Amino acid sequence: DKLKDLLELLPEHDLPEDLKSKHCKRCVVVGSGGILHGSELGHLLNQFDIVIRLNDAPVQGYTDHVGNKTTIRMTYPEGAPLSEHEYSPASLFVAVLFKSVDFNWLQAMVKNETL
Repeated sequence: DKLKDLLELLPEHDLPEDLKSKHCKRCVVVGSGGILHGSELGHLLNQFDIVIRLNDAPVQGYTDHVGNKTTIRMTYPEGAPLSEHEYSPASLFVAVLFKSVDFNWLQAMVKNETL
């Protein structure tokens, strides 16, 4: 019931049109464990149609290794950027909710409340 109520508050229930129109022939998921450091694979990662980044691993300063393209950024609410300036307008932010406190976070965000 709580999830249903939250979905009612959200302005959109689908993917943005620009993301829907992208073809995902070659997609890559980039984690935040640091395994790419020193790999110099950034140019290769940028060539994928869709680049999904997990958590809030830094890109700036590491682009030679991790690339700079981000189509979707997925993270838990506690890893969400704190400033609106940290959300790239060119990518989709996806909050991964699984704990009850995560749903409280989403409700506070939608209603512009403090936790």
